[in-house]
Amino acid sequence: MAENFRNKVVWITGGGSGIGAALAHEFGQQGARVVVSGRRLEPLAEVVAELKGKGAEAMALGCDVTKVGELELAVEAVVERFGGLDVAVANAGFSVGGRLEELHASEWRRQFDTNVTGAAMTLRYALPHLYASKGRAVVMGSVAGTLGVPGNSAYCASKFAVRGMAQALSAELAGSGVSCTLLQPGFVHSDINRVDNQNQVHEDWEDRRPAQLMWPADKAARQMLKAIAARKREAVITGHGKVATFLAYHTPGLTQAVLARAGERLRPKHHHEA
Repeated sequence: MAENFRNKVVWITGGGSGIGAALAHEFGQQGARVVVSGRRLEPLAEVVAELKGKGAEAMALGCDVTKVGELELAVEAVVERFGGLDVAVANAGFSVGGRLEELHASEWRRQFDTNVTGAAMTLRYALPHLYASKGRAVVMGSVAGTLGVPGNSAYCASKFAVRGMAQALSAELAGSGVSCTLLQPGFVHSDINRVDNQNQVHEDWEDRRPAQLMWPADKAARQMLKAIAARKREAVITGHGKVATFLAYHTPGLTQAVLARAGERLRPKHHHEA
């Protein structure tokens, strides 16, 4: 796998923490030149310092994926610095929590603006350079893009949308030499539970997801790199994620009954607590 990414230029949005940071480290270990971007510069700088400390070439860029101008500038900066782009990972995202009857239209718009439109525009501006390198487009989905989890209607809807977008993009890219890989992780250690419905981070918030199912981010990242290297169209990450998606596809009635019984105990984060 190392030969797939040695000296390749990799851009990861939302690369300052969680899965994004873990992917940056894995790509760096494989000899890639890594660019991490995000809204918060301090964690990005920490990731870059760690990568450089291990001998990898790395760069941090401030970039909010909901601002198209910033995405355009980020791509230009990557290409100017490294001469091209081989892998673009649309990873930036967050979770709006709450029952549908509780959520305002502004919260739905904020959820889709980041998770769906932000991912689409990340790849839209990366694609000209990926065509040139016959590279890889990567979209961060979720097992929540297959299961409608109570108390998470907005987040699940955004990840269902991301899944459809990735499938359409894969078909659009056929014959171009560029691949699109949709990654669908289950429960993975990240900061997603510490981000409120306004997309603000709360370091003191606890992670309420089931600890016994949680995968370390580095373990998940290693599996993700294998899928990206193999140019897979879709990859479900985590054992429980594979089981959940299998049941959702093959026993939808039973899955729905289990989710209804579990109720909002499965909701992955705080909501309406800011």
